[in-house]
Amino acid sequence: MIRNDTEQAFQIVLEVTESELIGMWKSDIQLDYRYEVYEKEHVIRSEYWGGHTRHNVLFRRKFDEYGALIDDEFVVENHAIMMYSPMLAESKEWKI
Repeated sequence: MIRNDTEQAFQIVLEVTESELIGMWKSDIQLDYRYEVYEKEHVIRSEYWGGHTRHNVLFRRKFDEYGALIDDEFVVENHAIMMYSPMLAESKEWKI
């Protein structure tokens, strides 16, 4: 879930690669800082009841206009029941 508590409008641009979800926020105004969100301690567990859970911790790095690191802060810790199987079978072709 994302919430914008600012007066500026933002657009999110997403790219899905073979191994990553890459996202970027765009704005029509120049911002003073650049942020980078990353995860630590990511794990997917098979649970006794047959499903899966996902656990990770998100952090945010804050950079100034010159690219110098200003802050590296904790954002949130996630513990979630997955609503899909994370162990998808590999397929060599798309079926429609």
